[in-house]
Amino acid sequence: MSQFSFNMFDHPIPRAFQNRFSTQYRCYSVSMLAGPNDRSDVEKGGKIIMPPSALDQLSRLNITYPMLFKLTNKNSDRMTHCGVLEFVADEGICYLPHWMMQNLLLEEGGLVQVESVNLMVATYSKFQPQSPDFLDITNPKAVLENALRNFACLTTGDVIAINYNEKIYELRVMETKPDKAVSIIECDMNVDFDAPLGYKEPERRYKAPEEPTAFTGSGNRLDGKKKGIEPSPVPIDPSDIKRGIPNYEYKVGRITFIRNSRPQPRKTTEDEDSEFIAFSGEGQSLRKKGGRKP
Repeated sequence: MSQFSFNMFDHPIPRAFQNRFSTQYRCYSVSMLAGPNDRSDVEKGGKIIMPPSALDQLSRLNITYPMLFKLTNKNSDRMTHCGVLEFVADEGICYLPHWMMQNLLLEEGGLVQVESVNLMVATYSKFQPQSPDFLDITNPKAVLENALRNFACLTTGDVIAINYNEKIYELRVMETKPDKAVSIIECDMNVDFDAPLGYKEPERRYKAPEEPTAFTGSGNRLDGKKKGIEPSPVPIDPSDIKRGIPNYEYKVGRITFIRNSRPQPRKTTEDEDSEFIAFSGEGQSLRKKGGRKP
């Protein structure tokens, strides 16, 4: 009696695919999560809530930690990556942050494919704030680094949301290294920023430098009295400036001090007005006037 063996697969299934988790869930936002506890903390990060059956299946697959997942919306061909926060959701349902549903273009109750993945550790990431209001934060880099503690991974092209001082700030992931999707758990990552969306640099107005004016201050007396001088110089009208009379008798090496520049009035006498007559005077004799003795 001969024996026959039948093998359905021509090639054995790779071990990597045997240890991969892949399931489809209906997704809802965190606000739809039933329970007395406030789960607003889920909105502040990049992790989802899955059902307990997912934890049982993941433990049997012996996947590597930390658990990272790839979320895909097959209808819109959009995908992102995330971590898991808890396994307390109802069966067949997972809860996502609102910003993650917006990136995937998912509505309440939409189908999302969840697959386990292994991502490289991030070394560099670049963000672009979606509003100039982000510049109002005193130390934006420290605020972002603190908010990223609630995230497990980053995907290039995603628009993440962080909460600071009861205000939501959205930032687009412009670039990640060494891959387009990276893990940011226990990593040393350099963070950089692009100019915010819609930001315009202020116009620089050129201001002409003012001409310096020498000796514009006021002096002080030793006796404490104020000098009768105005602290600022009085502007001089060009019409008040009079040109002096040059000294045509100037000689090199000689200094002439002019005490009074006003012209002296010329004295006129009556003799100058009369005509000059030569020898017009009268002679005098030493002899007494009288008759001459014979």
